Amino acid sequence: MKRNQITENYKWNLGDMVDSADTFEKLFAEVDGALADIEAYKGRLGNRADALACLKLDCEVSKKFELIYIYSHMLRDQDSTDNAACALAARTDGLAGKYGTAASFMTSELGALDASVLDSYINDPEFADFDFMLKEIVRQKAHILSDREERLLALSSDALKTTYNVAHMLFDADLKFKPVKKDGKKVELNNGSYGELLADPDRAVRKQAFNNLYDGYIAHINTIAANYAGNVKADNFKAKARGYKDCLEKSLFGDGVPNSVYTNLIDAVGKNFEPLHRYIALRKKLLGVDKQHMYDLYTPIVDNAEMKLPYEEACETVKAAMAPMGKEYVGLLDKAMREGWIDVMPNDGKRGGAYSWSSYSAHPYVLLNYTPTTEDIFTLAHELGHCLHSYYSQHGQPYSKWDYQIFVAEVASICNETLLDDYLMKNVKDDNVKKYLLSLRLNRFRTTLFRQAMFAEFEYNAHKMDLEGTPLTVDNLSEMYLELNKKYYGKDVVSDDKIAYEWARIPHFYTAFYVYKYSTGMTAATSIAHNILSRPGYVDIYKNKFLSAGGHKSPYEILCDTEVDLATTKPYDDAFAFMSAALDELEKLCK
Repeated sequence: MKRNQITENYKWNLGDMVDSADTFEKLFAEVDGALADIEAYKGRLGNRADALACLKLDCEVSKKFELIYIYSHMLRDQDSTDNAACALAARTDGLAGKYGTAASFMTSELGALDASVLDSYINDPEFADFDFMLKEIVRQKAHILSDREERLLALSSDALKTTYNVAHMLFDADLKFKPVKKDGKKVELNNGSYGELLADPDRAVRKQAFNNLYDGYIAHINTIAANYAGNVKADNFKAKARGYKDCLEKSLFGDGVPNSVYTNLIDAVGKNFEPLHRYIALRKKLLGVDKQHMYDLYTPIVDNAEMKLPYEEACETVKAAMAPMGKEYVGLLDKAMREGWIDVMPNDGKRGGAYSWSSYSAHPYVLLNYTPTTEDIFTLAHELGHCLHSYYSQHGQPYSKWDYQIFVAEVASICNETLLDDYLMKNVKDDNVKKYLLSLRLNRFRTTLFRQAMFAEFEYNAHKMDLEGTPLTVDNLSEMYLELNKKYYGKDVVSDDKIAYEWARIPHFYTAFYVYKYSTGMTAATSIAHNILSRPGYVDIYKNKFLSAGGHKSPYEILCDTEVDLATTKPYDDAFAFMSAALDELEKLCK
C-alpha cells in the first residue's frame, strides 16, 4: 500500500516536532552556525564562567540538533522511497559528524581538570543541571590516562575493532547456508529466515534448518574461534590498559553498575532452573515427542489461538490493561493514540519493525507496522512503555539529565507487556487462547531471562579463561558452551552436538557484557509489575522515582530508588514466582 493511501488517523504528525521546511532550514542553520561558537571554548573550561557558558550553549544547540535529526530520520523511516526525506536525513547525518567533531573536546578537557576545580563546579548551584555529568567525569578520572597513553589507545582503536568488523562481515555477508526443503520447494536459509523455519510445524523442516545453519558455521569454526579469541583479548587489553581489574568491571563501570549485579544474575538463575526445566518438560509432553531436541524449542505448543484484534480494539485493550497505572497514565496513552504520536500501518518503503523515538522538545513518537496478531498487541503496549518513559523523563528532568541509559531502557516497555499479560489472563474466556498466552509468557522467560543469562555466563567464563591463560580454542569454547546448555535446559531436551557451536553465531558477543541487560531488564520489569499489581501506592513510586528519573543518577541507583535492587535476590524471587504461577496455570489447563 502506498503511503498516500493510508488515512491520516493512522499516521503520526511530525509537524508537532518541526512544523515546516522553513523551520527545518532555520534550525539547521542555527546548529551549523553555532558549532564554531562551541569550539571557541576549547582550552577555556578551567574558567568557571566559560565552562558554564559552554555547557549551556551545548545544551541549546543539542536540543535543536536533536529535533532536526530525529525529524529527518523519522520522515525517511515512514517512506524510504521519498527522495527528499532521504536527502534531509543524509544532511543531518553530515551535520552530526561536524557537531561531534566540534564538541569532542569537552569531556576530555573537563576530565583533565584538577579534581578540586570539578568539585567546585559540582557544588556550585549554577551548575546544578550538569552536576551528575560532572560527577561521572570525576568518577571516571581514575581510568583516564596521560595524554600520550590516551593518544596510543586512540590510535589503536580501529585495529582493536577489527574482530568486531570481521564477525559482522562474516555473519551478514559471507556465510552461506544450504537451502531448506519445505513442501517440495527450496527455501533460502539465512539468519533472518532461521527463526521462522524453527517455528515451522513440520519437524523435518526444523531439523533441516538447524543442521544446515550449524553446518555453515562449523565450516568456518576455526576462523570464528580465532576471531572471537582475538576479540576477548582486545577486551581484556583495553580493561587492563585503563586500570580496571577485568573487562567485566570496565563494561559495567560505564553504567555505574556494580559487578555484583552481574554475578548475582548468574547465581540467582543458577539456583532457579526448576521453572525452566518444568516448562521444557511440559513442552515435550504437549509436542508429543519421545525426545525433544533444541530445534523443537521454538515451535508453538498451542495452535489456532491468535487474538486478531483490529488496531482500535487493540488500543482499547492496552488502555484497559494499564488501568492499574492510574488515570493520568491511561489518559496519556489515549492522547498518544488520538493525537498523532503513532504511525500505525505498514506501507511501501516504510521501515520494518517497531520503535519509539523522542526529542526533548516534542512529544515522543512510536513507529508500528500493525497487523492483527497477538504479537502486535504486545508490541503496541511495549512501544508505548518506551514512549511514556520518555514523556515522564522529559517532564521530570532538565535537558542535560533527561535521557535514560540502556541498562533501564527496556524496563518500562516490558512492565507494560506484563500488565497486559495479566489483564488478558484475567479477562479472556477461551481456554485455548489462555493456553496460548501462557505459552508466550513462558517462552519470553526462556528466551530473555534464562537464555540471555546463559550467554552472560559464557562471556564471563570466556574472558576469565583468557585472563588465566587458558587458550580460547574451538574445543574449549564449544565444550564449555555445551555444558552450559545442558545445565540450563535440563534432561527433557537433547542438547544436540551441534548446539555446542551456538556461541559462534551470537553477534552480541562482540560487544562484551551487553546481553545480561536483557535478563536484568526483564527481571526488574517483572518485579515492578508485581509491585504495581499487589502494593497500593507503589505506582506513585514507579512514576516519580523511575519513569520521571531520566538519567539524573546511575541506572542502578534509579532502580534501587524504585525498590528493585538487582544485587539482591528479591527481584529474581518475584520473576521466578511469576513464571511458576504461569506454569501452574498452563499445566492445569492442559490436563
